[in-house]
Amino acid sequence: MNRMLPLFRRSILDGWRGLVGWTIGILAALFLYLPLYPSFGGNGQMQQIIDTLPPELVRSLNYDQIGSGPGYAQATFYGLIGFVLITIAAVGWGTEAIANDEENGQLELTLAHGVLRGQVFAERAAAVLVKLVWLAVVSVAVVMVLNEPAELGIEFDHLVATAVAFLGLVSLAATAAIGVGAVTGRRSWAVGAGAGIAVYAYALNALGNQSDDLGWLHDWSPYSWAYGDSPILNGWSGTIWLNYAVIAALLLVGWLVFRRRDVAV
Repeated sequence: MNRMLPLFRRSILDGWRGLVGWTIGILAALFLYLPLYPSFGGNGQMQQIIDTLPPELVRSLNYDQIGSGPGYAQATFYGLIGFVLITIAAVGWGTEAIANDEENGQLELTLAHGVLRGQVFAERAAAVLVKLVWLAVVSVAVVMVLNEPAELGIEFDHLVATAVAFLGLVSLAATAAIGVGAVTGRRSWAVGAGAGIAVYAYALNALGNQSDDLGWLHDWSPYSWAYGDSPILNGWSGTIWLNYAVIAALLLVGWLVFRRRDVAV
C-alpha cells in the first residue's frame, strides 16, 4: 500500500507549504472583497460608479453585472483576482511538474529509480490538478460562508457550476505548462505556454466584448467558454466542458511525447 502513487504523494507532501500559502491567499481575497458588497453594492452605489466608466472598459473587465451579488462575486474574484492568483499558482506548479526538474537534473535521478516516464507524467500532473481542485473547493466553501452575511444571494448550484468553470480555466493554464514542459523539457517554454494561454483567453474575451462585430472571438476564448453564459447567474452550461476537453488533449499529447523523447542530462 505504501508504494501506491509514490510520485503523487511526494509531490503533494513537498508542495504542502505552497498549497497552504495559496489557500491563505484565496481566503484573504474573498474575505477582503465579498464583505464589502452590502456597503456599496446592495444600495446601487456600485452600479452608479460603473455607469460613470467608459463602456469599453466595463466590458473589458466584465463589470457589466457587478451591481448584483452574484455578478459582484464573479467580477471581483472568479473573473479577476482569483483568476490571476490561481493562474500564477497553476503555471508554477505545472512548470515544476516536468520542465523544472529536467533542467535542474532532478528528473534524470527520478527516472534512475526505475519509475516509468508515463508514471512520472501522470502522477505529477494528477498532483497539480488535485491542488487546483482543493483551491476551487475552498473558494466554494468560503463564498457560501459569506453568502448570507454579505447579502450576495448566490444559489449553491450556480456557485458549484462557477467553481467548475473556474477550475477548468485555471487547469488549462496548468496543463499547458505541464504538456509543453513534457514535450520540450524547457522551463521557459512551459511558463510561456501556461501564462500565454491565460492571457490569450482573457484578451480574446475582452476584445469580443467590445462590439457585436467582434463577438465571434468568444468562440475561441477559453475564458468565454468558462464564463460566457454567466454560470453564477444561470447555472450549468455546455461550454464549461470545452476547457476540460482541451485539458485532456494536452495531457494526452504531453504523455505520449514524454514517453518517447530523450530526457536532457
